[in-house]
Amino acid sequence: MPDASERDQLQNLAAGAAAGAGLLAIVAALATRGAPRWVRVTLVVGLLVIAAGAGIYAYRLSNQPTTLTVAVGSVDGDGPRLLAAIASKLNAANAPVRLSVVEKLTAIDAAAAFAKGEVDLAVVRPDTGDLSSARAIMVVAHSVVLIIAPPGSTVTSMDDLKGKTLGVVGGAVNQSVTSILAREYDFEKNKTRVRDLMPAETPQAVQSKQVQALLLVMPISERYVGRLRELLLRGPSGPKGKESKVALVPIESAGAIASLNKAFESYEVPKGILRGSPAVPDEDVTTLRMALYLVANKKIGDDVAASLTKALLDARRELVSEHPLLAQIAEPDKDKDAFIPIHPGAKAYLDGEQKSFFDKYGDQLFYGSMLLGTLASLLGACWKFMVRSDAKPVERPLKRLFGLMDEVKNARDEAELVRVEETIDEILRAQLEGSPQGEIDPGEAAAVSLATHRLERMLSQKRAALAGGASPAAAPAAAPPSATPPVQLRQV
Repeated sequence: MPDASERDQLQNLAAGAAAGAGLLAIVAALATRGAPRWVRVTLVVGLLVIAAGAGIYAYRLSNQPTTLTVAVGSVDGDGPRLLAAIASKLNAANAPVRLSVVEKLTAIDAAAAFAKGEVDLAVVRPDTGDLSSARAIMVVAHSVVLIIAPPGSTVTSMDDLKGKTLGVVGGAVNQSVTSILAREYDFEKNKTRVRDLMPAETPQAVQSKQVQALLLVMPISERYVGRLRELLLRGPSGPKGKESKVALVPIESAGAIASLNKAFESYEVPKGILRGSPAVPDEDVTTLRMALYLVANKKIGDDVAASLTKALLDARRELVSEHPLLAQIAEPDKDKDAFIPIHPGAKAYLDGEQKSFFDKYGDQLFYGSMLLGTLASLLGACWKFMVRSDAKPVERPLKRLFGLMDEVKNARDEAELVRVEETIDEILRAQLEGSPQGEIDPGEAAAVSLATHRLERMLSQKRAALAGGASPAAAPAAAPPSATPPVQLRQV
């Protein structure tokens, strides 16, 4: 199935082919007016069939669902699984917009694929990659920066990291966060060391005390908090089997950092988030938080973005019981100076300002109705052109009758007069057979009758002249048709 850009190109191509074939049909009708009738009909009908076929193809293509590729990456693999569940739900619901998930190793890789134009959508962190072409569709979750002192550590504040090692879980993914904290708390001056850790390396580094604190960036959800409890709360036990205490280190400068870097915001981690009794932490802790965005390329059409936004909200309602993290899906910042501007199509849907069919196509309908009459005239002309008979036009009866008058004048014997009478009979018979019943023009019928009577009189006079032996020149000349008194014509 073609993606959004390919489908738009095919649709435009099919619509152009339909219009071109229609125009060619008109041009062909004019260009082949001297050709036989069957050639004209075959050519024009063939081109109209092509135009109709291309139009139907364009219509069906426009009604096909739009498939958008979306890149998502996470170290634990939860991101791709969550997007795959949403994609499956959109397929099952026959949504007008579908998702094709492209799994990446990390959020950095997903942002890089989006920046290169390899995908239409991506789930990105605002602190990674080139997002100049990104427009926000939804906030899919929030990730919180947690600095944790594992059991046995003496670190309780950022100042306590002086001369110690901070383990950064996720490594390069959290490099921007680490750099911001290093500048704010002068890690170089305080000789605070930073060590990148993968999630699988973290337990060993904590148990061997290779690190005195951990930096994690993760959503605050039951699934992720449960993993953190398993990692940290089962530390060395005291004499009576009591677990050692874990501490959350506050980032007191979170407000100042957020004011300078719009990708972050100050956030209060709720009391007891890690354990309820005794509460860990025992009071709210100030830290940093960032939104995880589903972004679309700014070239994606407004209608597609609006349909995607609606489909995501519908899928969230049905999947949130299976995937609680979906409860964090929220509207992105709609302000013009937002760190990642919202897509106009998503904003229109969220604000209830989507244009109706007539709002979007009112001008086209207005001008189309004006052109409809012209198009109907052109089609009528094409039809008349196609059904035009190839036979030569038949000479009008009245003209033929007047032509016989000269033959009567110049007749030399009875045989020629008999031929004239037979011709008169033939003309009258053709006149009666060629005119549908009730459609003979009264004026023309009266003129034909008058001409016939005049010919009969001339025939009688000519026969009399031939029988008397007079030469044609001595025969009484018949009055020319123009000598017929106008009054007599009007009386007839």
